[in-house]
Amino acid sequence: MEKATFAAGCFWGVEDKFSRLRGVTSTKVGYTGGSMGDPGYYDVATGITGHAESIEIIFDQEIISYEELLEVFWSIHDPTTKDKQGPDIGTQYRSAIFYHDEKQKKAALNSKKEQEDSKRYGSSIKTEIVPASVFYPAEEDHQKYFEKLRSR
Repeated sequence: MEKATFAAGCFWGVEDKFSRLRGVTSTKVGYTGGSMGDPGYYDVATGITGHAESIEIIFDQEIISYEELLEVFWSIHDPTTKDKQGPDIGTQYRSAIFYHDEKQKKAALNSKKEQEDSKRYGSSIKTEIVPASVFYPAEEDHQKYFEKLRSR
């Protein structure tokens, strides 16, 4: 099993997309990329913690590759907006790939270049590609949020 960590706006929808993929064995939403230890949702919502709403994905690389996860990442959000996705504005909604090793870093950089070269977007990609840091799981009510809504 391998781990991938992405930020692409509000983590509820991001988790919903990735959790449905064959080969993804678990997902967890949380906060990473900032300076505050053990932040909560309302801390991150202020925008002063430096954390992004993120998703941690555990996947079986025999079934789905990191590169395939990157393709999904690019397809589910607008990587050309800085600190904004749809109506959500702030650094906590930034686009970021948090790599866990040099192989992921190389794949992420190559993938970003392919996206830029494709001219798919009307402006430059603002996605950060940075080393993974401590991932703080979000509160339980944020985990599998859309799944919980559907089961009501």
